[in-house]
Amino acid sequence: MYDTAVITVKAGTGGNGAISFRREKFVPRGGADGGDGGKGGDIVIAVRENSYLLRHLHYRKM
Repeated sequence: MYDTAVITVKAGTGGNGAISFRREKFVPRGGADGGDGGKGGDIVIAVRENSYLLRHLHYRKM
């Protein structure tokens, strides 16, 4: 017999980025070098082969 579980997850949304300009001694008008905020976080699910019961996950926030 195996337990089943419904898991709802939400990855990160990334950041707002940064407004920044390149400043070097001999580079006039260096241009923008800010970031775009990234793609957000990843979700990784790892399971144990010997876990048959999922009772310990009931109403648990991870």
